Amino acid sequence: MGDGYPQVRMFGQSSRRNPRTWLLAGVAVVALVIGLWFGGHPSWLPGPLQNVFVSQSSQEQLINEVYGLLQRDYYRPVTKADLLNKGLAGAVASLGDPYSHYFDPADYHAFESESNPHLSGVGIDVITEPQGLRIVDVFPGSPAARSGLNRGDLITGVGATSLAGRSASFSASLIKGRSGTRVTLTVKSGHHQRFVSLLRADITIPVASGHVLTYKGHKLGVVQLTSFTAGSGSELRAQVDKVLKAGAQGLILDLRENGGGLLEEGVNVASIFIPDGTIVTTDGRSQPRQVYMAKGGAVPTKIPLVVLVDHGTASAAEIVTGALQDRGRAKVVGTHTYGKGVFQEIQPLPNGGALDFTVGEYFTPSGRNLGGGGIRRGAGISPNIYASTNLHAKDDTALRVAERTVAASLQ
Repeated sequence: MGDGYPQVRMFGQSSRRNPRTWLLAGVAVVALVIGLWFGGHPSWLPGPLQNVFVSQSSQEQLINEVYGLLQRDYYRPVTKADLLNKGLAGAVASLGDPYSHYFDPADYHAFESESNPHLSGVGIDVITEPQGLRIVDVFPGSPAARSGLNRGDLITGVGATSLAGRSASFSASLIKGRSGTRVTLTVKSGHHQRFVSLLRADITIPVASGHVLTYKGHKLGVVQLTSFTAGSGSELRAQVDKVLKAGAQGLILDLRENGGGLLEEGVNVASIFIPDGTIVTTDGRSQPRQVYMAKGGAVPTKIPLVVLVDHGTASAAEIVTGALQDRGRAKVVGTHTYGKGVFQEIQPLPNGGALDFTVGEYFTPSGRNLGGGGIRRGAGISPNIYASTNLHAKDDTALRVAERTVAASLQ
């Protein structure tokens, strides 16, 4: 599935080359030649087929005529590629689906780069607010950490540019930059404002992290997962094993502000804690209903578990949360999750762009769909214990509730 807009991905199908494939390919070529011939000589066809070819030919002729008129007579120069990209984007937008998008070649390249953990920047995770960017996490050892930036700080400007009312992508583009270059941020901590100069660096974004804390004499392991990218299940498992080896008696899985990602990684993550049985079921118009089962090798179920969520917990993160809640494996602490009940598939296109579009719905083990029916946003998952996170506060109040909940299971 970032969020930012939320997303769940499924991999496309691949086929092996074999004699039957080559035979079918040959038939397809012959059919194409025949089609082209009859397309230019529709009068040779029977009536019903004549209508099909004439209709298709007329539509193509209309599109080409519009392109030609715009290229020739529009008041400023336009290219056919630009018209095509905008036309495809408009066609997908007409679906009214907030999760389906057409990426032109440049946008698709940028989208793929978002999954690259090696970025040049300052090492912070942020959310957009009217006045700028609120810091929700600072990566250890990063330029931001070394400069004293903290969770809850508000970045209101970059250089001489105010971030008030700006989009997340615009603001982030100002902060990111080539490693070794400097960027100056205007930062508000409470009522105090200061200017911070940071030296950008190549940052490896930690998809999964973990640490051990002590709550009333009990060692608890807190593991956080920020997205469901390729390999994130294995990365989280390594963090879970690390905190358990360090003596953690209970676990907290922090999925706050996790907008989702790959469906397969959602199954991998849930399988860390659920030993067997159903994780999620998917169903689509062109895809058969499929039940995804736990893969085995889970940590002992006697280890108590709490899942920490908020309104930014979406798609694959909701799949994991729903499975853990439905199977009685964990208590959910936080607020209602995002409420996304559909998943998407990305299909690369011959022009270097891609179509990211909704292909089906998913259901938790109890049969719940978390959306509002189709592509509408729904109520999401209701927490067992409500706890809100105040990003303006230095103390993580929701985490404190999660700690208390896990520790209560160890009494």
